[in-house]
Amino acid sequence: MDAAEVSVVVLAYQSGGTLERCLAALKAQTVQGFETIVADNASSDGAPQAAAKADPGLRLIDNGGNIGFAAGNNRAAEQARGRWLVLLNPDAYAQADWLAQLLACARAHPRARCFTARQKMAQDPARLDGLGDAMAGIGFPFRGGYGAPDPGPMPDSEVFSPCGAAMMIDRALFLQLGGFDESFFCYCEDVDLGYRLRLTGEPVVLAAGAVVLHEGSVSTGGRRSDFSIFHGVRNRLWLFVKDTPPVLLWLTLPFHIAATVGVWVRATVRGHAEPVEQGLEAAVKQLPEVWRRRRAVQATRKVSSLRIAGMMVWNPRSVMRRKGWIRSGIAP
Repeated sequence: MDAAEVSVVVLAYQSGGTLERCLAALKAQTVQGFETIVADNASSDGAPQAAAKADPGLRLIDNGGNIGFAAGNNRAAEQARGRWLVLLNPDAYAQADWLAQLLACARAHPRARCFTARQKMAQDPARLDGLGDAMAGIGFPFRGGYGAPDPGPMPDSEVFSPCGAAMMIDRALFLQLGGFDESFFCYCEDVDLGYRLRLTGEPVVLAAGAVVLHEGSVSTGGRRSDFSIFHGVRNRLWLFVKDTPPVLLWLTLPFHIAATVGVWVRATVRGHAEPVEQGLEAAVKQLPEVWRRRRAVQATRKVSSLRIAGMMVWNPRSVMRRKGWIRSGIAP
């Protein structure tokens, strides 16, 4: 296993302010020989084209339009050549040994086929941007450890889901799962992928030594933009309906509904009710189709509801503090 088996995909959309720094960090990696792909979702800033002109070894894929994070990465994955598919956001800046650490983690844990990086805030590297993604018991996903002080050295661990901003997955496994669910467009598609991995018994490993600095939501106007709120609300409901195992679905449904009402009330107080309402309306309209996809997902399930429940965060205080589920050591 070496860098020659790796395809790094950077999906660009109006990323001119960050793309150059992201690619420079890749050029400075301690291991080289990997394939670098920039997939462009019809950016108008010319940054992807400038990057390709500056580096003849870089592959530029023109997706022909803004087809979203999910579909954009799927198209690149289909054309990638490496055994390992590494996804990196254009606003994520990898430390020099990031890729070497991911590969070392994969060698150390040969049963695992999906890995997520330790993310620090680009604006304040002393604080975490996330240790993978986590899932609250009521079906609300969140970035594990977001905003907490960086704990320093820690062992590789299991987490619920990879964060799509900086992750590595066996490309054949990614394609076998159908990649990201393209109906999500962006937001929650990485948790949906991780949930589907978990349902089939695949572990997700935090490569604790693989570090990136992440700005977050640069291409979507920030985490509190109307665009982000709409897609977050819509996709969260789809994620809950599609992936939650039967026993957990019916037991937690009342609490999920109550929490969703709470999100709407808070948004109303803050003057952001409209994108929340639009997101809920769009989600409900597509529930018959989401339920059809649910049947396909649940048909592949190999683990019990109890086992999935054991990977969730049930303490409300832990959820409020963004304390994700982490299990030191990797299950055999």
